[in-house]
Amino acid sequence: MTSTPHTPAAATTSAPATRVAFLHTGAVVIPPVMELVGERLPGLSTVNYLDDRIVADLADPARQDSVPERLADLAAAAKSAGADVLMFTCSSISHLAASTAEQAGIPVLRIDEAMADEAVAGGGRVSVLATLPTTLNPTLALLRERAGIAGTAPELTSEVIPGAFEAVAGGDRATHDQLVAEAIERHAPESDVVVLAQASMASAAEAAQVTVPVLTSLRPGISRLAERLQVG
Repeated sequence: MTSTPHTPAAATTSAPATRVAFLHTGAVVIPPVMELVGERLPGLSTVNYLDDRIVADLADPARQDSVPERLADLAAAAKSAGADVLMFTCSSISHLAASTAEQAGIPVLRIDEAMADEAVAGGGRVSVLATLPTTLNPTLALLRERAGIAGTAPELTSEVIPGAFEAVAGGDRATHDQLVAEAIERHAPESDVVVLAQASMASAAEAAQVTVPVLTSLRPGISRLAERLQVG
């Protein structure tokens, strides 16, 4: 577990008088999240928490029961650090946001919720792509949840892209992006929207040649956070 405080230096507008904590399951997500925070909420006080074994442990029957307690501990640390809000940046743990919030006593937001709302808004055909099964199922559950709230009934299809996670885990981002882009192009003709279940897949979206929207979580998630803080 690591904790990295961060306050953007170049604040061009006044920031909300609050502190936001971000809980990550992969270090690769921290820089793009902080970049978007600097863009949308310059000067915001933030603190980052990382447990980079959570996704692996969710797939391990001997360790998966430890995850809710670990999230509660990290949320308690965030509250002790003065955080008013905690945001999960990983879709694999989205389903644990409500229980974590209840234990922590501060709101716990999901970075992929805004993406899910956009995906299901019109119903239609939604393809969900992931590189890990531990992320796919929580994303499908979130889409069904948000569709129920929106009163829509999208047709959901999904795929875990073979070899993509292994490629990026081994440092081969180019192969990962190629495999994900090929999957996007494969699903797009039968879809009204394609959802990438993991923030780490976003770089592949630019390489895909498709005419349907390809949604990722980071930008809409941080945009919704900015709206919430400035309204609240």
